[in-house]
Amino acid sequence: MLNRVIQQFKLNVLSINEVEDSHSSTVYKCYLDIGEVVFVKIPYTTLKCQRELEAYEILKDRVSIPEMLDYWSGDEECPGAFLLTELKGQPLTNKDLPTVAFQVGVLHASMHQIQPPSILQLTGIKNEFPDWSNFVERQFYSFAEDVKEVLDECLYRQAIEKFENMKLQLPPSDGPSFIHMDFRPANIIVDEGKVSGLIDFESVRFGSTEIDFTKLYRDFLSFDFNLYQSYEEGYNTVRPIIDLEVVLPFYQFTDAFNSIGWCKRRGIEKNASFLKENLSILKKVLL
Repeated sequence: MLNRVIQQFKLNVLSINEVEDSHSSTVYKCYLDIGEVVFVKIPYTTLKCQRELEAYEILKDRVSIPEMLDYWSGDEECPGAFLLTELKGQPLTNKDLPTVAFQVGVLHASMHQIQPPSILQLTGIKNEFPDWSNFVERQFYSFAEDVKEVLDECLYRQAIEKFENMKLQLPPSDGPSFIHMDFRPANIIVDEGKVSGLIDFESVRFGSTEIDFTKLYRDFLSFDFNLYQSYEEGYNTVRPIIDLEVVLPFYQFTDAFNSIGWCKRRGIEKNASFLKENLSILKKVLL
């Protein structure tokens, strides 16, 4: 499939490296004979491909993202493919400085400022905000059958009860906003102390911002209060941040639960460390 995509984009490639930590698509870093580096991205499904395509149109000139050089709509065997420029730098880490966290806050808030377009007809990206509570519930229970096969019966029952109780205590939703749904360090690129931009848009929606802080907090903000504080300051320069202390416990719990289901679907052995991490988070909440 990769060879067909390369032929489709008419690339003269010297070497190719598969990019790790890409969960909803296959991504290749391609070194071209003209000395340039580009990325070829093949989403797993047609829907993910369509979301990504629409996201590039919505975010262009509003949020720093890779430039889409070319797009192939695919065929019976391939759902589609993107040819993208390289964002210079490396993924965000918790070793990055508070000044970087400030920029991450600005980036995140700039994305959340974007509302559903009135003119552009979207077929991949849905506006889930009008029925946000049901969207969160559908996501949770769609993974519940998978989670049931991993947790013991008592713990599973506790998790269901916890979800039903916690969702009743949520404040009014904040939106409608463009939400990434996978806003984590691996998708935020930093180059020499400056945020280059954001990647990976297969899961995006319009919805409530409250769901979009969970993974960033888990993998970055929770390590140092100075990072958290600087991120919050950066975010507030664009739009007021919601009270994370109120919503984070619920979304940390549901993210851990859903991630356990995701591991079951994608293979427990292959995702053993991620499964262990989320089991630990879930048990802290329940026990």
